[in-house]
Amino acid sequence: MAETLANFFVDLFGNKIPGELTIFIISLLPILELRGGLIAAVLLGVPLWKAFIICYIANMLPVPFIILFIKKIFEFLRRFKVFGKFIDKLEAKTEKNKDKIMRYKQWGLLIFVAIPLPGTGAWTGALFAALLDIDIKKAIPIIALGVLIAGVIVSVLSYGTAALIGGEPVSTEAMISLISQIRA
Repeated sequence: MAETLANFFVDLFGNKIPGELTIFIISLLPILELRGGLIAAVLLGVPLWKAFIICYIANMLPVPFIILFIKKIFEFLRRFKVFGKFIDKLEAKTEKNKDKIMRYKQWGLLIFVAIPLPGTGAWTGALFAALLDIDIKKAIPIIALGVLIAGVIVSVLSYGTAALIGGEPVSTEAMISLISQIRA
């Protein structure tokens, strides 16, 4: 799903804005986050280290605001029927995963954010931290480390291991072919 959405935004913005701004915007968005930003960076030819820094910063930017304000936002949105069901689903997901995260405390939150799968990441980690009343001073460094780990994993998958040690990145066509083979 992240690949499809990343492709959509790359096509949408095309040559209208710089690639760096495109990956920044993508990395700010829930669901896509850093994963989608790095995939788009490969498609746009943005060098790994530049892409990683941009995507990391953009992905972390909303985290403190989510932790601080999401309960108030949910409280306000509950007044509107259309949002109530959505908020109930988010809270149910948090409740469902609460035991896993609370059993391992900070490690649970770290692992949850670090595994680059749909439904995990900084946004969901910040939501969990807020709804489970994890102190912001503890939550932000844990989420930051989780995003860093997820970024390294996605960088290896998107750019290839050679790019991480200063070599040439794997071609976009080769990575798309590899991802298609893995999904099949």
